[in-house]
Amino acid sequence: MAKRTAQDIRRRNRFDALRCVFAAAGPVSRQEVAAATGLSFATVANLVAELLEAGVLREAGHEDSKGGRPRARLAVNAERGALVGIDVAETSVQVELFDLALTVLRSVRLPLPQNDVRPDDVVDAIVTGVEGLSDATGASPRILGAGVSIPGLVEREGGVSVFSPYWSWRDVPLRSLLAERLPMPLYLDNPLKAGTVAEMWFGAGREVDDLLVLTLRAGVGAGIAVDGALYRGATNSAGEWGHTCLVRGGRECRCGRQGCVEAYVSTRGIARTVRELDAESPLLDPDEDAVVSKVARAAARGDAVAVEAVARTARHLGEAAADLLNLFNPQALVLGGWVADRLGEPLLRQTRDVIAAHALPATLQALTFQLSTVPDNPVSLGAATFALEGFLDDRETFGTVAAGRRAAREAKARTS
Repeated sequence: MAKRTAQDIRRRNRFDALRCVFAAAGPVSRQEVAAATGLSFATVANLVAELLEAGVLREAGHEDSKGGRPRARLAVNAERGALVGIDVAETSVQVELFDLALTVLRSVRLPLPQNDVRPDDVVDAIVTGVEGLSDATGASPRILGAGVSIPGLVEREGGVSVFSPYWSWRDVPLRSLLAERLPMPLYLDNPLKAGTVAEMWFGAGREVDDLLVLTLRAGVGAGIAVDGALYRGATNSAGEWGHTCLVRGGRECRCGRQGCVEAYVSTRGIARTVRELDAESPLLDPDEDAVVSKVARAAARGDAVAVEAVARTARHLGEAAADLLNLFNPQALVLGGWVADRLGEPLLRQTRDVIAAHALPATLQALTFQLSTVPDNPVSLGAATFALEGFLDDRETFGTVAAGRRAAREAKARTS
């Protein structure tokens, strides 16, 4: 593992301090940020000064400090600029505009072609969505950056879609293609990373340092946070748990292999399970998302096929998740994505029972297991958070602020 530099540590501390402000129910003091993060008050004071000067935070009143100097309360400056979060899925693109407090201002979903999707189709949909959101806001707030979640393997630094499981893509320079038409900083990654970052800033990851987020939709994978930081692996491909073998010689997966987790617990996998249970079932539909919704409603009514489909999905999910728990021993395991949203508590409860039968007892002692509580679409929210993190990393913004403050202190010291 590469040794962390002073700049890496400061970046992590800046994120931790700002995440604390986001997590609070209302404005917070510097003292509360220091207590919540474990950072020294002096460190927090310096970080807050930078964030105030950069316009990311604002002072929101004062509180009585019991006889001492009133303490300033801090809040995110929502009007500092806007962020865009983009979720590219198998059949559609969702584009959302957020203020700096990560509140959704406007959202649009655009369909993709039914047949094999070309990179130009995705670029056109993203550009149309971003331009439409900007036009609809009237005043057109300054967009500080856009995060794009694209399924499959992503080379994050170069902004390249290395491989997509949905389409015949290889090494597509998506960020470069978008940069030709969108005049804003662009940050690319995949849904696993985006959903996990959303949990770290706005969900279960606020309370823990070690986290697993299982995203269950057309694609399946695991987002991993270790010691409060997103784990990416050597080539940003960590978390492709959906393409680990669950059933030797089992169902063919879209990746070309057999028996993958994704082939059993994705929307397509659940539709396949229903078909195996009853080839004439009214739960079947050409739209695999619709199948999952029908299964959820029918299971609630006690329909035998739907109940068994949920049970089999939970069994496969629990067996595969138990292996992850034994490997990583996280403090929290979160189920997210379309499948988890629709099947909800029955899937959670039955999966928990299977995990209890397969995971080592020691891995369960400190574990919480829950559905995602991140509102709306965690993937587009996480993508927008990539843009926020990119803005916070901007040396021009924060390097200049820090250098200016150091120069002011040095000048004051020379004259005192």
